[in-house]
Order: sequence, then C-alpha cells, then structure tokens
Amino acid sequence: MESAQETISDLEAQLARLRQELEEKTAEAEALHRVSTAIAESDDMDQMLQVVAEVAVSITGTEACFIYLYDEPRGELVMRAAYGVDPSVVGKLRLRASEGLTGWVAREKKPLAIPEAAWKDHRFKYFPELREERYQSFLSAPIVAKGHTLGVINVRTIQPHHYTPRQIHLLDTIARQVAGAIELARLHHTSEAKTSQLSAISEVSKSITSDLYLDEALQLIANMTAQTMGFKICTIMLLDRDRKELFIKATSSTSPEYRSKPVVKLGESISGQVALRGHPMTVLDVRKSPEYKYQDIARREGLCSLICVPLVFKQNVIGVLNCYTARPHQFTEDEIKLLTTIANQAAIAIENSKLMVKSAIIQEMHHRIKNNLQTIASLLRLQMHHKAGSPEELLQESIGRILSIAAVHDLLSRADLDAVSFRNIAESILFTTQRNLLEPGKQIEMQVEGEDTMLDASRATSIALVLNELVQNAIEHGFKDVSKGRILVNMSLDKDEIIVDVRNDGKPLPSGFQITSSNSLGLKIVDSLVRETLHGRFSLFSQGRYTIARVEFPSNEAP
Repeated sequence: MESAQETISDLEAQLARLRQELEEKTAEAEALHRVSTAIAESDDMDQMLQVVAEVAVSITGTEACFIYLYDEPRGELVMRAAYGVDPSVVGKLRLRASEGLTGWVAREKKPLAIPEAAWKDHRFKYFPELREERYQSFLSAPIVAKGHTLGVINVRTIQPHHYTPRQIHLLDTIARQVAGAIELARLHHTSEAKTSQLSAISEVSKSITSDLYLDEALQLIANMTAQTMGFKICTIMLLDRDRKELFIKATSSTSPEYRSKPVVKLGESISGQVALRGHPMTVLDVRKSPEYKYQDIARREGLCSLICVPLVFKQNVIGVLNCYTARPHQFTEDEIKLLTTIANQAAIAIENSKLMVKSAIIQEMHHRIKNNLQTIASLLRLQMHHKAGSPEELLQESIGRILSIAAVHDLLSRADLDAVSFRNIAESILFTTQRNLLEPGKQIEMQVEGEDTMLDASRATSIALVLNELVQNAIEHGFKDVSKGRILVNMSLDKDEIIVDVRNDGKPLPSGFQITSSNSLGLKIVDSLVRETLHGRFSLFSQGRYTIARVEFPSNEAP
C-alpha cells in the first residue's frame, strides 16, 4: 500500500514538473511568437527592437535589457533599444567595438553570463546614465549573421542571478531572430537602393538624349543623384583648362554660400587632386581632413563624408562629381562604380552639348559668310556700274568695304555670339582704315566716343559698311588737301533711337550740298543701307568747324 502511494506521489511530482515545463515552453513559444510578430509587422527597426527588448526581459525573468547595433562606419556599438531604464539614453550611448563586456561579446561572437558583481569584471565599462551600480548579474548574446557581428543584446538583474542554460539559449535564440530581421531589412534596403540607383542612371541617360540645354541636363543629374542615393549634396564641377581651375556648374544645394564657393585650383583640395590624377577619392569626414580646403563651409552646411569622381571623356578629365553625406559613411565598391557610371554619363552629356553648339556655330557661320559674300557681290556690281575714279581708287574702295565686312565677321566669330558691340565695330573700322587706307604723310587722329550698344549680325554688318563709307568719304573729301585733323565717331541713345555721328574737321561741305544730287557711290551706299536695312535716316551737314554725317535708326530691333 505504501509502495503504491509512493508511486502515485512520484507520478504526481513528474506530472507537476511536466506541467511546469509545458507552461514554461508555452510562455517561451508565446514570447518568441511575439518577437516573430514584431519582426514581421514592424516597418521601423527601432520600434521592432523595443518590442524585442520587452520580450527578452519577460522571457528571461530579468529587469532590464539593452540592445546595441554596430555602426560600421564609426566602428562603434550604439544603443538602439532599452527596457527598464530612462528611454532618453537610446541612440546616445556609444562604445567602441572593443570596449566593455558588450564589446567583448561582439568581438568573440559568443554569449557571456556573469551571476553577480558584473562591474568588478576587468572588461566592464561603466555608464552612469544606466545607473549600473544597481545591477548584479549580466547576460549577453551576440547578434550575428553570416559570420558578421551586427550587434549585441544584454539583460540584467538587480539581485545576483545564476543564468540557466535554458535562459542563455533563449536569449541566444532571440539574438538570432533579430539578426535575421536585420539582415532581411538590409537586403530589402539594398534592393530598394539598387532600384533607385538604376532609376538614377536611367534618368541621367534620358537627359543625355533629351533636348535639355547643358545647364538643365547637369542640374537634373545632380538633383537625381542626390535624391535617389540619399546624398546631402551632389555637385558637378567643370575644369577650365586655360585657368587650370574647377568651378561649380550644377549642384543640388540651395544654399547661397555653398553655390558661391570659390573655384578650386587644379591639384588643390580633394576635387583638384581627382581632376589632376583622374581617379576617385573618398574622405570619411571632410570637416577633419587636412586635404579638404573649405572645412568651414562644410561645417556650416552639415557635410561629412565625401566621394569625388572624375568626369572623363576619351581619357581626358573635364570635371568632377562631388557627393556628400550628412553622417560618416564608408563608400562601397558598388557605390563607387555606380557614381563612376553617372560621372561618365555626365561627361557624355557635356561633350554632346559641345558638339551641338559647334554644329550650330558652323551653321550660323555658313549663313553669315553666305550673306557677306552676297553683300560683297552687290557692292562690286554697284562699283562696276559707277565709272568714277581710277581703277586703283575703285579697287581701294572695294577693299575697304570687304575689310569692314570682315571686321564684323571676325568680331562675331571670336565672341561666338549673335551680337557684337557698336564700339568694337567702330574701333575695328578706324584701325583698319588707319593701317590700310590712310595715305603716307596724313596725320589724322581717329577716335570713338559716346555710349555703346549691342547689334545683331545683320545690323552690325550694315553699320560696319556705313561707318567704312563715311570714314572713307571724310578722308577723300574732307582731308583731300588737308594733312592733319580729326575724325570722331560718336554714338548716343535717344529714347527709341540710336544716333551715330561721324564728324571731321577737314574741308567743309560745298555750299548748297545735297545728298540726293551727289555723285558719290559711297554716300549712295550709305543712304541705301540706312533706309533699307536699318530703317532709319541719313543726313550730312556742317556744324561749326565740323562736317557731320548722321545716321539715325530704331533701337527696338536691338537684341
């Protein structure tokens, strides 16, 4: 009877133990399920880690939990979640990967359990913010994925506590679940980053084949690169080979101070070195780098890490692409390759733009030359029907007209513009006249005075011919028997009109002189050009000791 009673007691004890184990297993399963649910449902890493910290305390029967994640660029462990302490410490507490008990677990990649007086361990690092003098025991498990430490999870008790193998196993299981979640989140982030990067390359490629002007295309490249890759600022600098300096051509920054940064000399700072050597360079923190020239601007703009990639076309560096982050960042090989691709695309866009500009210039030059040749042919036909003067004089007049057209053509070609200044035309005509058409022994001072304005190619050619004829007329008639004097060209703006005076102090006009009755081919050419191409008026009169040839035409056709 007693034997049977003992057997029943043993069975009841075993049943109680089994029931307790079942309850513990059920509680563990529920806790692990909470961890899995938090991982699956949370889009926010910090929120997920906070739930894990609460579950870890519950499942291990402890009072506090601290979760640290590894900040690879800084080589530090950063507290990302905590339970049982002031939540304001989260995100602020940092320690080097080799510091403290936590650093030891991260380095060795294995759990560590200390039952009491954990602060006495020689590896311990004290944080007053955590009030660690309250805690006795310490249990820690590494968060490891694919052999790489991603972080550490610690639990603490206020009273001494000997951690059982089951508790150590549970914390290690939670750590593995967290590691899987972090790795999955990183893969997802990498996938999204790849998609964004491909999108950036696609947009850059579109800008190259679009009808955008160069400034717009480069601005789009800078903005898209910054936006899709999460950079604080992206800037494209172009190289001026004559000055040997880099200047900002496009930037995603809206800061006036940054946009007006001084130029960088070739070989100076990071950008200058990259432009000189033709290879990418990275800087972990430009605010501390002695090689970076504008540290004060970087501090004010909140810039930290930098990657500088050369813009290369046919083995020639034509500029650089600078990309900045707001926090320390180690640029990966994939990022360097991607930014090199974007930089090469930008270089192609620049060269395409140059080719289009050259093509447009060639077409415009062809058009100008054709028009100039037609003008010369018309003038020669007029000369052919006007028999006055010797062959030498006729040829000399034709040379003067052709040289005046050539002067305008040269000014327009050198400026690569559709307009040229009146003053430049007048000075060129006077210089050509003095050098090629003035007879030896004549001492005639020639000068341009007054205001200035820009003239389009067509009107510039007409004005050049008009000035040439008027200056030649002054020399031939005003200074025929006079060896010394002055010819002044003056331009003024009067409301909607441009007024050009060519005055000389040579021989005065004959009494009763009329342009309409004059037999001068030059004056007929002037009158025709002023009326038909400039839509203005031409007059010739005396004023004091000066003879004045005046041309008046509308200014509203000026560009």
